[in-house]
Amino acid sequence: MIPMTRRICFVFLLALFLATAPAAPPNLAKAKLDPERLARIPVRMKAFVDKGTVAGIVTLVARHGEVAQLEAVGWQDADARKPLRTDTIFQIMSMTKPVVGVAIMMLAEEGRLSLGDPVEKHLPDFRGQWMIESRDGDKARALKKPARPITVRDLMTHTSGMPGSAPVPNWQYRTLSESVSISSQQPLEFEPGTKWLYSNSGINTLGRIIEVLADKPFEQFVEERIFQPLGMKDSHFYPPAEKHERISMVYRLEEGKIKRAEVDLYRKGYKNPSPAGGMFSTAADMAAFYQMMLNGGSLNGKKLLSKSGVEVMTVNHTGTMTAGHGPGLGFGLTWNVVRESLGTLSLLSEGTFMHGGAFGTHGWVDPKKNMVGVFMIQRTGGGGAAERDAFLAMANAATTE
Repeated sequence: MIPMTRRICFVFLLALFLATAPAAPPNLAKAKLDPERLARIPVRMKAFVDKGTVAGIVTLVARHGEVAQLEAVGWQDADARKPLRTDTIFQIMSMTKPVVGVAIMMLAEEGRLSLGDPVEKHLPDFRGQWMIESRDGDKARALKKPARPITVRDLMTHTSGMPGSAPVPNWQYRTLSESVSISSQQPLEFEPGTKWLYSNSGINTLGRIIEVLADKPFEQFVEERIFQPLGMKDSHFYPPAEKHERISMVYRLEEGKIKRAEVDLYRKGYKNPSPAGGMFSTAADMAAFYQMMLNGGSLNGKKLLSKSGVEVMTVNHTGTMTAGHGPGLGFGLTWNVVRESLGTLSLLSEGTFMHGGAFGTHGWVDPKKNMVGVFMIQRTGGGGAAERDAFLAMANAATTE
């Protein structure tokens, strides 16, 4: 029999070995991705960092369920020369929106709401909304009643007519309930369902509907029903203090070079989780979320949505109207969707669904290639298009079949 002290020592050494052992190399044969082409990605991303237009970039490529590439280049804090890591935490801004969409779809599948429900059914403050009939410059000149009330689907497709960002003073320090109530009193920009207007206030309204139907704070519902089942351990709306050192600095581009941007990194004292853009996350966490969608609603034995629910969310709901954040795109239920060839210029397939964020982050799911990609930077002004598009093209070009 092994003495107790030796047994404890053996267990300790085994645990230490497992904790420090290198991760298994990716199975590129399973992923059907060209290793030489994948290896070019961090080299190209580092060229952008060396040029001084971005502080750092994390890229992730997964195919057939295999994470084939996860690389970090550059700096988490350029001034302090603190290297970026693959587990650095980013403010992903509007990449939050599809997470809200999944939460809404979960409630729909549980019979707690219908996507066609009038918003006023769940939030009475929306009863009796008005719509702008005519304008004098930037100001409304005349109001009228819309032909119909806005619906949950309208909010998810950004066709409700709600303003892009309703004027909510000090929204950070107001509850979600208070800020959405203020938004409800703003007139609609157009008849619901007739145009596309990207609306943060509309997505925040979805967050409030989740709170009301779940009878718990929005961020708690998302934590319990999405983050925890998917193992998204570094995803938060209010990042805990022990993770602050892992949060990337945010930069702005000034005369072709990056400068530190004045951005609240930690959301201390905030009362509003900002469903439209309040998430912090990592590349690996977001890849798990996207893989769940690619799998038809499940990941590692945890089922969040039905296949039907995923399909409804990721088809084009906006027809031929001008919608989405680029040519050739339409909009699904909180997702940009590639609907025609103009949207494939970065080698994405038609039917790919995706979303980006104001600080340049981006993620996509390509069902035809069975592929997921995540791109993480932190630069204000919606920056990162050149870097992002280079990554998109290089990742898609690495497929071998």
